[in-house]
Amino acid sequence: MRPNGMSTFPTDRHGLIRRETTLRLGIGDDVVSSAVKRGELVRLAPGVCVTATDDADDLYRLRSVGVATSARDHESSILSHDSAAAVFRLSLLHPKRERVHLTRIEPGAGFVRGLRAVHAGPVTAEWIVEVDGIRLTSLERTAVDVAMAGDFAQALVVFDRAFAADADVTTMAHLIESRRRWRGAGIARRALSFADGASESVGESWSRAQMIEAGFPMPRLQHTFQTDVGPARTDFDWDAILVGEFDGLQKYGRLLRPGETPRDALIREKRREDALRAQGIMVIRWTWGTLVRGELADLLRPWLDKLAAA
Repeated sequence: MRPNGMSTFPTDRHGLIRRETTLRLGIGDDVVSSAVKRGELVRLAPGVCVTATDDADDLYRLRSVGVATSARDHESSILSHDSAAAVFRLSLLHPKRERVHLTRIEPGAGFVRGLRAVHAGPVTAEWIVEVDGIRLTSLERTAVDVAMAGDFAQALVVFDRAFAADADVTTMAHLIESRRRWRGAGIARRALSFADGASESVGESWSRAQMIEAGFPMPRLQHTFQTDVGPARTDFDWDAILVGEFDGLQKYGRLLRPGETPRDALIREKRREDALRAQGIMVIRWTWGTLVRGELADLLRPWLDKLAAA
């Protein structure tokens, strides 16, 4: 037992607690089940648990790894789509996490069974990579698969994240072209043409998607202005006159300096914004809720119209 009274369970290289290991060490199913009931462990798949965490992204990644390495047909299929994206740690917009996604290596129809959604094959060797001992579709193939299965905003988000992870744009473009008659190819092709790894979050990418859909001029990303209170790095700006800032739930956490509280960061951001306004720069802010409600275009339009008329 740990000092705090929580049980200690053996984990594999991925941090997974597997039934065959616990039984071999004399830890019965009843002990594991009790730990799950107490909230110490989370059951990811039959025979696979993990230490409890509030990180939904990490839980899904571990579930994907657990299923991929435990499934009877793990030799004939590899992680793909949203599950491969989780292993690559690509943040997605509205990810499909009800099941673990795999694709058959050989030709064959797809199927859904339990926790697994197995997509039709084949996957040739050029698209297969190994990450931490797990076989999955390559970064480029993963991004294209996710993009073609979603809408424009989802496609732009995954391509932005793939760009930031150094995915090869030519490889992705060629793959989309080879699937030009497939459903979703047009959306993926258009999204790829707008992709930019400078977008730092799902919210910033979704914001750009709504700007593009509205036909707005594209802003400059992540520009640093010099102000009286120091450098001010902004999410978006148009002609150094209008600044747009997406306020995500994690933004102020990312901005925290050593010893700062979120309130300290908020005050510092307010001073930065005041310094920008003192230079004649208009600052507009929006939140995740603005994007969910589809209100960003109405928020920006009068200011961009004013800028165009100047």
